[in-house]
Amino acid sequence: MAAMEKNNKNLNVPNLRFPEFSGEWKKEFLGTTCNVLMCKRILASQTNAECGVPFYKIGTIGGAPDAYISKELFESYRAKYNYPRKGEVMITCAGTVGKAMIFDGEDSYYQDSNIVWIDNPTNKIDNTFLYHLISKVDWSKLNTTTIVRIYNDDLRQLRISYPTLSEQRKISIFFNLLNQRIETQKKIIEKYESLIRGIVETHYSQCKCIKQVRISELGEPFTTMNMSKDDLSEEGNECILYGELFTTYGCVIKEVKSRTHISCEKASVSHNNDLLFPASTTVDALSLIAPSAICKSGVILGGDLFGIHINENFNNEYLSYLINCIYRNILARYAQGSTIIHLHYSDIKNVTIEVPSLSKQNYLADLIRHIESKIKYEKDMLSKLSIQKAYILSNLFI
Repeated sequence: MAAMEKNNKNLNVPNLRFPEFSGEWKKEFLGTTCNVLMCKRILASQTNAECGVPFYKIGTIGGAPDAYISKELFESYRAKYNYPRKGEVMITCAGTVGKAMIFDGEDSYYQDSNIVWIDNPTNKIDNTFLYHLISKVDWSKLNTTTIVRIYNDDLRQLRISYPTLSEQRKISIFFNLLNQRIETQKKIIEKYESLIRGIVETHYSQCKCIKQVRISELGEPFTTMNMSKDDLSEEGNECILYGELFTTYGCVIKEVKSRTHISCEKASVSHNNDLLFPASTTVDALSLIAPSAICKSGVILGGDLFGIHINENFNNEYLSYLINCIYRNILARYAQGSTIIHLHYSDIKNVTIEVPSLSKQNYLADLIRHIESKIKYEKDMLSKLSIQKAYILSNLFI
């Protein structure tokens, strides 16, 4: 792959290019070559939650369906109305806008207007090339509204540049290989994370020196001050906002990412054997049970969370793994609310858990710490691959 010469700056060519190709890329509106289509509308009364042909909405496309339509209705609509061809590019137009995927040809149906596909009958543009091209578009620049939506005309009027089919396919093969490498890296991380869960579950089931303790016996509970993203700064004291327990940290916190201008004297700060619990979510009760052990003192804590200063008889890292792997379902029963789900220390303080001796807690925590170091290495590798992909994507396309 070669960088283009400076005297090519005014030509319609990418910054990076495979050396065997030359000449300018063709530039036109997407709608010149392709069309934008959608499925026939499906009414809520035509769906069920149990069986049939999967019906995907913006919240489920790319994952597991939560609705189905009858095989008879599917066959009827597929024959009478628009339906994607295998390999064509599908795009979400609301919610997480611009999420692209290649239609695999399996029997399925899609929510009209919110999910569309690029009808590509001429094959002047390779579908896989088009998928990668669409994936690099910054959809937030479409309009100035707070909630971005992609309209069919937005797609038809999208200016695209593309080379010959042979160069398109070379680019597509390259990105397919890169994506496969990234997916392999994700699977490596998932296997290590599964190994941790397996170790905790096996150790818990086989350990004989177990005693029952109430959560109130683990240590002294504490609450934290109100903080928001507005309190974050580039420099200052280390801090953790409650939302980061979901998005940034796992079972154990060793390195703190955020900083704040708030002084430690005016804040709630961590001890190095604390266990932190998020206290609210809008997702579900099970996802709310996500405690993190923090292994640093003096970190400012804020937002909707509570914690326990774990006493010297327990290892906070072990307790975090134990609760996340063994007791999530049990503690989730004590969460309350519908739109916003809450968990308070007073709700769970009398819950009994079983823990082994401190020496066995320490042994397991040390073992998992070693695996966590491997996970960190693999995640760093994944981050580098993702950065490389973003760079190449922005320079191999126009």
